[in-house]
Amino acid sequence: MGSNMARRLKEQGYQVTAVYDVNAPAAQALAQELGCQACTELREVTKLSDVVITVVTDDLAMKKIFSGGLLSRSKGKLFINCATITPEVHVKVEEKAIKAGAQSLEACMASSITQAREGTLYLMCGGKPETFERAKPILEKLSASLRYIGPAGSAAQVKALVNMVMNINTAGLAEGLGLGEALGLDLVMLREVFSQTGANSRVLATDGEDMQKRDHSCFFSASHAAKDSGIALKLGKAQGLNLPLATATKKQYDKMVAEGLGELDKSGIAELTFKGRHQPK
Repeated sequence: MGSNMARRLKEQGYQVTAVYDVNAPAAQALAQELGCQACTELREVTKLSDVVITVVTDDLAMKKIFSGGLLSRSKGKLFINCATITPEVHVKVEEKAIKAGAQSLEACMASSITQAREGTLYLMCGGKPETFERAKPILEKLSASLRYIGPAGSAAQVKALVNMVMNINTAGLAEGLGLGEALGLDLVMLREVFSQTGANSRVLATDGEDMQKRDHSCFFSASHAAKDSGIALKLGKAQGLNLPLATATKKQYDKMVAEGLGELDKSGIAELTFKGRHQPK
C-alpha cells in the first residue's frame, strides 16, 4: 500500500524525498524507482520530509516507529497515519506529535492495493480539523472519496467496524458458496442469483469468483482480517456488547493463521468451508 501511494504522489507532482521499510531491499528498490533516498533510520525520513505518511501492520509497529526516532526534530512536520490499529494508539500518537511540536492525522483506508496505485482510495480521517485541512491537498490526490470523521481515534473506530462487517460478509459468502458446491449447484449461476437478491454484497463482487477458482492472491490477508476483527471485538467488549458473528468470524481467521494460511487473501477463508479443500494440520 505504501509503495503504491508513493508512486501515485510522485506521478501527481509531489517530491518523494525518502522511503523506509523494515524490509530494506524493498525500500531500496522503491527508492531507486522513485529517485529518492532509502533511509536506514527513521529520524532520517523526518529530517528529509515535510510530510511523513506511515503504513504499518499493527499497534506494536506503530508504537515502535513513533518511539524509535520518527518524532526526532519533528517540529512543524505533518504525520499522516494510514494503518488499521486500535483507536487508543492513534490518540497516543497524536499526543506525542503535539508534544514534539508536530501534527498527526489518522487516514484510515477502506480500499486495497489497486486503489492505492490509482489514487482512488476511500479515506476516513480523524484528528484536529486544522490538521485535516493541512493534509487535505495530499489526501485528495490519493483518494476518490475523503471523509473527516472527527477527533483522533474516531476514524479508527469506524474503520474497525467497516472491517468487522466486511470480514463477517466474507465468511458468510464462503459458507454459502461452499454449501452450494456441495449441493452440486453451478456456482456461476449461484453468484449471479446472489448479486440480484438480499445475498448481494461488495464482498461478492471482490471475492466470490476468487473463492470459486481458489485464487487467493493477497490484497488483504487473513492475518490482517484476524487482527482487525480483534480490534472490533475489543471495542465491543469495552461497551459491554456481545458480538457473536464477529467472534465466530475471528475464530475462522485465527484458524487460517494457525493452519499456515494467514498470508492468503481473506477470500482464502473458503478453503476452510468448501468440502475437501483444506486438510487441517
